[in-house]
Amino acid sequence: MDKAILRNVAINLFGLVLPTFVSLVTVPSYIRLLGVERYGVVALVWTLIGYFSVLDLGMSMAAQNHISKAHASGDAEACERVFWSAFWLNFTTGAIGGLLIYSGGALYTAYFSHVSSALRHEVFLALPWLAVAIPVANVSWVFAGAINGAERFGIYNTNQTLGTFLFQLLPLAAAWAVAPNLQTVLAAAVFARLVAGVLLGRSALRVLNIRTLRGPRFDTSKALFNFGGWMLVASVTGMVADSLDRMMLGAGLGARFVTYYTVPQNLVTRLNLVPNALVRTLFPRLSALRRDHADEIAAQSLQFLNAVFTPVAIGAIVVLEPFLRAWVGPVLAEHGAPVGRVLIVAVWLVGQASVTRVLIQAQNNPAATARVGLVELPLFAGLLWFGIDHYGLPGAAAAVLARALFDYLVLLCLARIRTRTILVDMFAHLSFLAAALAIAWWLPGAAYAIGTGVVLSAANIVWSVASTPMLRGYARSLLFRLNSRKSA
Repeated sequence: MDKAILRNVAINLFGLVLPTFVSLVTVPSYIRLLGVERYGVVALVWTLIGYFSVLDLGMSMAAQNHISKAHASGDAEACERVFWSAFWLNFTTGAIGGLLIYSGGALYTAYFSHVSSALRHEVFLALPWLAVAIPVANVSWVFAGAINGAERFGIYNTNQTLGTFLFQLLPLAAAWAVAPNLQTVLAAAVFARLVAGVLLGRSALRVLNIRTLRGPRFDTSKALFNFGGWMLVASVTGMVADSLDRMMLGAGLGARFVTYYTVPQNLVTRLNLVPNALVRTLFPRLSALRRDHADEIAAQSLQFLNAVFTPVAIGAIVVLEPFLRAWVGPVLAEHGAPVGRVLIVAVWLVGQASVTRVLIQAQNNPAATARVGLVELPLFAGLLWFGIDHYGLPGAAAAVLARALFDYLVLLCLARIRTRTILVDMFAHLSFLAAALAIAWWLPGAAYAIGTGVVLSAANIVWSVASTPMLRGYARSLLFRLNSRKSA
């Protein structure tokens, strides 16, 4: 893996961590200003808008794929054609979505919502802003795809971070200075999204050196739909599968067990920041490369991810229970820690599967990954039902782990990249995770478990460097730089 990829991974990781931190910090202030009920409505509103991301129809990823190829070949005209075709398609679907959310929101608020009449009136006044939010979000995804397609991740993450600051702080300021009601907060939030979208769009036009406004092209739009449609199928099946465990736990065991499961799940899924930063970096690069070179980069990325992510996962496994005890109390920690440990291994596998998935998608075969999701969904539902019915919370976690392993093995076979070598490396690292699980379960006392986990993490790092030529090269380069600085 070249240094440019590593630099972009670091940039993307920073761009994912900082907005998450800002969001967490501002939540208590929102709750104090708005109250629990209003903040709950705001949270539901943005969740609803998140579901409307399906109206993107995979266009942002399709645009990123096509722009990365055109940009790598120096075809500025093709970049411009793809950009404007994706823009107008997403603007149109976003406008339709805005009309739907306005009319549907009015109907739901009038007849089905369980809120006070005063709050219902505030929701009615806020609905036009929600309608505007959908097309703004839709075209912003195209702008983001265009910038990432050109591999200008520094520009994208600068805009994203600025947008997050605006989105979190401007509504808070409006609630404090104007009025702590829904229409004020949502209007300020949509205005913040609009400003962020304009800045992102200006950056996209500059990156691609686009100076003229153009209409969509039918042939380009068709190509984008052919790619984006399968990306949409994969996204929807993934969204359903990711929420299925909580839904079936609620139906089978009740809300109390959903809490026992969701708290550690929400915590350990934060670990996805590491593989997500890598995947965001890889997609445009793998789209622009020939298959043989793309395979080599993907194989190196899997080795790199194992070396970086396994020590993190080991540390998370051994500290999870003491952290939960300090954070949410002993009862929830007792039920949630065993589940969370298994889910950490699942997250670790999902991260690796994401690399092979993005390789397949980037090399113009998104249909293959979508079909895997379609086949997997009913199998996963059946396994969840059996696991929850017979084993409760551990059964649900085991089903999620089995799904992650299925994803990993099937996608690795479809990717056809050094399967034997990669499997040997994966199972070697998996043995370290199994040892961490044993330590966390059987060693008495958190101090003993954490101390042994630190030793195990160090041993895993040493093994990774010793067994991987690429990592040995990085280690030698680092030592050489340190020695040079000491000499100077």
